[in-house]
Amino acid sequence: MKIWYTPIIAVAFFVVFSCNSKADKKEEKAIKTVEKIPELKLTIDTARIAKFYENYPKLEKFKGDVISLYQKNKSTQLWQDNKGVVEFGNTLFNQYKNLGQEGLKANYPYKEELNSVFENNPTKKLSKEDTDLLLSNLYYYYAEKVYAGFDEKTSISLEWLLPRKKFNYQVLSDSIFKKSTILDDKKKKMFSQYYKLRDALKEYREIEKNGGWKTIEADEDYKALKVGDSSNVVTQIRERLFVTKDLKEDNKSAVCDTTLMKAMKSYEVRHGYTPKNTILLEHINDLNILVSERIKTIIANMERCRWIDPELEKGQKYIEVNIPEFKLYIVEDGKIAFVSPVVVGRAMTKTVIFSGMMSNIVFSPYWNVPPSIIKSEIKPGMAKDKNYLQKKNLEWNNGAVRQLPGKNNSLGLVKFLFPNSSNIYLHDTPSKSLFERESRAFSHGCVRVAKPRELAIELLKVDPQWNPERIDKAMHAGKESWYTLKKKVPVYIGYFTAWVDREGNLNFYKDIYGRDESLIKLLTEE
Repeated sequence: MKIWYTPIIAVAFFVVFSCNSKADKKEEKAIKTVEKIPELKLTIDTARIAKFYENYPKLEKFKGDVISLYQKNKSTQLWQDNKGVVEFGNTLFNQYKNLGQEGLKANYPYKEELNSVFENNPTKKLSKEDTDLLLSNLYYYYAEKVYAGFDEKTSISLEWLLPRKKFNYQVLSDSIFKKSTILDDKKKKMFSQYYKLRDALKEYREIEKNGGWKTIEADEDYKALKVGDSSNVVTQIRERLFVTKDLKEDNKSAVCDTTLMKAMKSYEVRHGYTPKNTILLEHINDLNILVSERIKTIIANMERCRWIDPELEKGQKYIEVNIPEFKLYIVEDGKIAFVSPVVVGRAMTKTVIFSGMMSNIVFSPYWNVPPSIIKSEIKPGMAKDKNYLQKKNLEWNNGAVRQLPGKNNSLGLVKFLFPNSSNIYLHDTPSKSLFERESRAFSHGCVRVAKPRELAIELLKVDPQWNPERIDKAMHAGKESWYTLKKKVPVYIGYFTAWVDREGNLNFYKDIYGRDESLIKLLTEE
């Protein structure tokens, strides 16, 4: 059976919340908070597995496979780290949730327990051991549903869902180029980005073998450099940019000239910064990231490429969003047809691999207020002011609260729907100022689009009845209206901190959710 919705990119946290500036400031502060949690160490031996099946007898048929799985992994946990369920686990769960889109029923025998692992308010509290075992059984359940059994062929097909054997960092990076690796081209045709990153990895390994790059020594009194400034730091920056080919030649000059500034701007763009006319200390700190760390980032993203179905690139038209890049693209016939900045969910929210099919555009949408906000904000507000709902442009609707359409609506003037198990969608927003920031992980909920009008025009250009004038009218009508796309458009939302663009440039983006470290730990023994 062909699987079209192989997990590709994304987010499992999107539940829409208020877009007011006060909330945004709280979210920005939350991003800077790093919680230190003790390292998770579980022992899952045959005795622990036997006890699990006493409590979950409907999964007994997978017992032999599960025992073998943990024995191969030295009886250690597979699906969790100190921060919770790892990317592999979230990917697997999302694939399971989307079984309905494959025409299959997602009837896992213990759905309530499974859902509680991924819900913010779990109805049942599971032990860490049971959580790990529940996901291992889900792995085999999924294989049985999709492939009607589990054998060596299935194992290869589903290898992207399962954490691989750990390697020493050096062995792992070397093994990528060997025929014996599990990622051998002959075994499995990969998503093309995998091969592009592999080429980049080869270049960075050569840099590492040649000694890497020297640390740029900027003291505490460092002031931003501009064209015309002279400093020993300038000489060090030249040498550093020459190593990564951002600068074609190193003339050893200590004067910051236009050539150096142009090269630095190129570097900034490739590393997720808004290019400036000065070289800031944060740019120096970025330049000083060790080549070994960059290599690990490349490897982590190559691993993510294993989870992407190569069929994606055969689509005539699709939408892709890369969370760390804060960009949305429409790709048509292999070329970029549209680009828009986006605001994505804040760092404290979990994400999973995700894909869906856009089916509807909603003009002048209502915003259905989540129960949590009704309880924490709206009801207390109503208790103090009987006209609270009217002042906030809200109304009761069948026992719930919704915000009326209009320019101040939290969803803006238009939203774009692609039905999915995570309730994710794209939408406009009245909070335009956030798009001007370099880092844009602020929303509680769905992806906010900087150019929603232009996105609607691009999607509807195939329908001559919907010209820009009619779209403008529908967006400002003050009355909700739905448009069903004549042809659904695939949407892929993902998390790539290293990416080779269509011009062949290697880009690095900030790991805003701190996911790379966890993934590298899964892959290496370090």
